Amino acid sequence: MTPNTPRNTDELYRALAANDERPYGRTRTLTAEELVDVAERFEEPAPLVDALFELQEAYTYGSEPRKSPVVFARLLNLFDEQPDVFDERRRHTLFWRFKWVANALLVLPEVPLTGVRQWLTEMRDRYEKAGLDLQPYYGQAYQLAAHTDEGADLAYELWASRTRSRLSDCEACEICEQARYHLAAGDDGRALEVWEPVLKGKASCQEEPARSVSYALLPLVRSGHTDRARELHLSGYRICRRNPSMAGEVGRHLEFCALTGNESRGLELLAENRNLFAEVDSPLDLLQFLTGVEVLLRRVETLGHGGLPAAGYAGRSWTVAELRAEVGERADELAARFDARNGTPAHTDRRRARLDRAPLVDALELTLRTRGLDEVAPAAAPAAPAPAALPDTPAELMARARELDQQGHPEAREYWARLRALVAAGDYTHPDDPAVGPLARLRADLLGDEADRANERDAFAEATALYEEAAGLYEDAGEPGAATEARASALLTAAENAASGTGGAEGAEGDGEDGGAGAKAAALTAAHASMVRLHEEASGLAPYQEARLLRLRATALGMRLQASGSGEHVEPVLAETELLHAFATRHDLPTQISGALMLRATTHALAGDLPAAVAVLDGHVGRLREHGPAWHLPRTLALRGRMRLGLGDVEEARESLAEALRLTADWPGDQSATARIHADLAEVVLRLGRPDEALRHLTRSAELEMREGRRFDAYCTYSGAAGLCLDLGRFEDCIALLDSLLAEPDIAAGEVDDRLVAQLRLTRARALYAGEDLKAATEEFLALAAESAGWDDDPGSHVMIAAETAVALAESGEADRAREAVDQALAAHALAPRYERISGCLRELARLRVQQQGEDGLPGALDLLADAGRVADEARAAGFEAQDRPLDTALAYEYGRVHAHAGAYEESLAALERAAALAGEPAAEGDEVEEWAECVRLAAAVEGIYLERTDAALARLGAAVTRLTALGRAEEAEPLTSLAARLRDEE
Repeated sequence: MTPNTPRNTDELYRALAANDERPYGRTRTLTAEELVDVAERFEEPAPLVDALFELQEAYTYGSEPRKSPVVFARLLNLFDEQPDVFDERRRHTLFWRFKWVANALLVLPEVPLTGVRQWLTEMRDRYEKAGLDLQPYYGQAYQLAAHTDEGADLAYELWASRTRSRLSDCEACEICEQARYHLAAGDDGRALEVWEPVLKGKASCQEEPARSVSYALLPLVRSGHTDRARELHLSGYRICRRNPSMAGEVGRHLEFCALTGNESRGLELLAENRNLFAEVDSPLDLLQFLTGVEVLLRRVETLGHGGLPAAGYAGRSWTVAELRAEVGERADELAARFDARNGTPAHTDRRRARLDRAPLVDALELTLRTRGLDEVAPAAAPAAPAPAALPDTPAELMARARELDQQGHPEAREYWARLRALVAAGDYTHPDDPAVGPLARLRADLLGDEADRANERDAFAEATALYEEAAGLYEDAGEPGAATEARASALLTAAENAASGTGGAEGAEGDGEDGGAGAKAAALTAAHASMVRLHEEASGLAPYQEARLLRLRATALGMRLQASGSGEHVEPVLAETELLHAFATRHDLPTQISGALMLRATTHALAGDLPAAVAVLDGHVGRLREHGPAWHLPRTLALRGRMRLGLGDVEEARESLAEALRLTADWPGDQSATARIHADLAEVVLRLGRPDEALRHLTRSAELEMREGRRFDAYCTYSGAAGLCLDLGRFEDCIALLDSLLAEPDIAAGEVDDRLVAQLRLTRARALYAGEDLKAATEEFLALAAESAGWDDDPGSHVMIAAETAVALAESGEADRAREAVDQALAAHALAPRYERISGCLRELARLRVQQQGEDGLPGALDLLADAGRVADEARAAGFEAQDRPLDTALAYEYGRVHAHAGAYEESLAALERAAALAGEPAAEGDEVEEWAECVRLAAAVEGIYLERTDAALARLGAAVTRLTALGRAEEAEPLTSLAARLRDEE
């Protein structure tokens, strides 16, 4: 006996109650088995009966159908031997669970059909002997007929025509069976009509609506209700995922993905449910799951992606094609076993019908992260274009690549990619041609291209090393100008790398941010000085190379200005920019002329002169339209759009950015610019009041960043999209997006910044809470609170998380744990004050306590409000001004509400009058009048309804309405007028 083993029946019942709170699965089942062993030691039979009931439930919903009938046999023996032990509750439970055993026998093909029928006969005899209605028996008889596809129509009529009784399956389950009958008959419309109460959430149980939703998805699409199918897929899948007892439902969601153009999401969900291959003990559930998996894998293979990796049986890796073959073989064997047992081909026929279904639509956007199968393939080196599109010989490729590179043309990368593939091949022979130079030069060119790519994704250390290696090879190849340019590039990326590691942790106090900016400015100053010396000492520079050096010099000073924000750094940038512009104009270098004008515009913007910046860009756009280079036009238009937005010209900003986005289609190699344009457009259209469009731009931006390998940036952008989803009330979209991100391999492996991942999880917890999945939200909040408690460098975030955790616990009725959580928040608040957040939390906890406990909760609520009062005093002393309601006013109002909930109406009225006084006199302008009007309204309600002083309440309301009307605040007066009318009606 362990220290935690129950020693008496009271402790046993407490252990049973605690186990009942656990999710179904091995932990709950093992505990239930142990508690049965404990119950057998007591002389009283009742605790054993209850422990066996708990064990049977654990087996049933833990997907272990073979064990459920064994437990029930023990219960039935106890009932026969000691019927007096079974009070009304236990007797009802016993007869209810005859159906559980019938279902368990049905899903086991090793149980002979005669055995299933004998059990139904036993059920009927027992019901008749006990004087119970037989509708539940006929329900089980219909399910057997539907399972074997023999006599289903007659069995349905015998069941469905009978009136429900106390032992009938719950309404939601019966609705599902009735709808499935019509679905099997090919009547989608009738099935959906029957399903409507369940799909709307008006009827539910342990299995519903998740089961009904999974069956209704395809009929909804076939009937044209695609939006509703999408919504139900998101909410329904979340309920059944990774749950062995709902493996069939998961399989139908996978099938839905396959038939609606969401194959990549299907593979993602399959990976999330890999545990089901090993954990499903029900052969029928496993058959349904495997058939759904095969539908998905066949579709992926049909689309030509049979070589993609797929999550399958543990112990080895699988491709889609391999797993499809394995799953198909196992599912065929299961279907054959059922058909052999039943003597009908029903299960093979149903399986074949699912596998033969054609896609219902080309593409139904299920989530905000819609990706094609090409995008879920393992990351690989950028693919080279088909050789037919490029010159045939390496010499021609090199000549064209260098020509395009000198121009700064984006198509140069296609040539470098092709050359990189050629050099990497084992049979590459470098041309013996002085015009293309030695192999060392080509290798240097390729290293320079790799360094440019690394620089674009902010991998500054990697870029620096590549540039320096390229410089050495250029020297060896007799290309001193190229070597100088590569060394100058290395100087700039080295400065960026040094600066990126100097700042303190985000949110650190003191001068860490200024210190980081100062260090970055110093590093860039030194880099610029080194570039100037390098330039002065260089020889053999071609005009395009010298122009690039000048541009690097100007860029370094521009970045210094951006880091420091110092006015004294403006003129040096403009001076260098003018040198570049003059040189590029003299040598007719369009790309560098454009670069100089872009630098000039950004310098004006950094100096705070947006009109000057826009003027430069307006002229530059015209020049690009006329003279080129055309590939600079999208970036220039995008920059002008950002500047216009800064000036408040939102519509003009949208036009510039929209044109920039259209033009990027001509230059597909520049996805980083496209991602930025989408992000900017998201901000613009959000300001124009088009949040759904903003959401599309954000998710598109994030996916492009993901493709470019800028995963941290992508996660940040997705975080913004999830937050916007939450603000829009699209909770299921938000949860689905975040579930997809949190399943990414680098996040799952702990390779992504823990604070960023915590932010994603926090948004998910908020979405769960807002979507009224309180249990899941509370679990996530608790995990985050435990994690953030260790963030010594960021106690402010812990205040926020612990406060939200406290509210979630309070909503769940766990007042004591909520108090513990808010005490943690208060301790962190002492280190990093968050007055408004902690005050709001304390007031909400107080309200919930009295709302749930009534008068008994008043002392605890007043303790919480006393803490809120101390927070308000601290805020006042610190000179803090709340962004929302003043803390003192909000606190007085909450005292009024709390006392009202507790039935202390005189105290409530006094607190509300004080709150109205603190809100101040109403005025024609300002938001304070709303606060004042609400205080008056609630005070009048307490006075007129609960204290029954109707005349005084009407006088209060009349005076307030007169004042508000005179101020032109009719909207605020309307609730007061409505309350007055109600009070008069009740007189």
